Amino acid sequence: MKWLRISSALTGIAACSLVLAQVAPHAREAGAILAAQDNPAALSELKLDAALAHNDRLVQDNIEAALSAGDADLAESFVTLARDRNIALPDDLLSRVGDAVKTENSTSHFARRFATGLVTGNADDVASLSGTVAGDLFVIGDIRDVVRESKHLAIGEDTDRLVLGLATAGLAVTAVTYVSAGGAAPVRAGLTLVKDARKVGRLGEGLAAWAGRSAREMVDTPMLQNAVASGSVLRPGETISAIKAAFRVEKAGALVRLGKDVTRVAEKTGTRGAMDTLRIAEGPKDVARAARLAEAQGGKTRAIMKLLGRGALLLVGGAFDLTLWLLGAALTLFGLLSSIKATTERLTQSWCDRRRARRLRRAQAAADAALANTAVTA
Repeated sequence: MKWLRISSALTGIAACSLVLAQVAPHAREAGAILAAQDNPAALSELKLDAALAHNDRLVQDNIEAALSAGDADLAESFVTLARDRNIALPDDLLSRVGDAVKTENSTSHFARRFATGLVTGNADDVASLSGTVAGDLFVIGDIRDVVRESKHLAIGEDTDRLVLGLATAGLAVTAVTYVSAGGAAPVRAGLTLVKDARKVGRLGEGLAAWAGRSAREMVDTPMLQNAVASGSVLRPGETISAIKAAFRVEKAGALVRLGKDVTRVAEKTGTRGAMDTLRIAEGPKDVARAARLAEAQGGKTRAIMKLLGRGALLLVGGAFDLTLWLLGAALTLFGLLSSIKATTERLTQSWCDRRRARRLRRAQAAADAALANTAVTA
């Protein structure tokens, strides 16, 4: 029975050690991810390790896909990621990416996209954004959007209140930009990007809902309708003054912060990187996280967000599973330590029992010898 108890304890040690060896790597990874959940740069690195470990052609395949889609900027972002990760790429692929980037950055292409952004107010790259921002800074774009959406509102048609609010906020910020000699220009560019993302359907549903609520709070609708009714693109000064009166500046703080964060992303990743962020963001906190990620990862950011999606910014589900890995490792470790403790106690008890039995045998032998000597003497 004694050896059976020792054997069961030793079996427990072996079983727990085997399970712990299997669980420990997952628990270590889970612990690292949970510890990095508030640090987008560290979190994305950990998730990239896992993604790239399962597919050694992941970067190359995404470069091919980006080139096929005509997105040279994304292809270049993946090349930057490959260099950072020491991933070898074929020379002909690198040459194709270089040619595509050169074409995209050519003077003729830039001029064409600038004109498109200036006229249409839609942006999907640096050139078209420059045109869009130029139009908004000259108030043409924002007045156009405010007048259009306000007329829809006045006659009961479907109104994009988010575009209306962003354009109204943009006019107020533009006035500040002129007064401050460009000091508010980054906010202006960020708000323009959000507005453009909304127009082309690249604004995430969660972020759009949040921004829509913020926009409604900023605009005094009846006053704005009166301003539009009496305003004109041909009299921009009067129109801006009337629109500004309908704009509640004290309610614009959240959208201004959003504009700043979007600009921080665009400065590091380009316009398309900012658009990618707005598409996957579910709220302003996601955009702020993306800004921190972009500042840490630079040109790799678009590739990272393409591979990981919103998971590059925060834990998207899986937190419960990660916690289970840690709990499983903790329970297995507890079982191992308990088995070691039981084995040590039983081996010690066995050793003590043997010594006690040995002493008893020696005492019994001494007593028997003394009794024999007494009998002989008698």
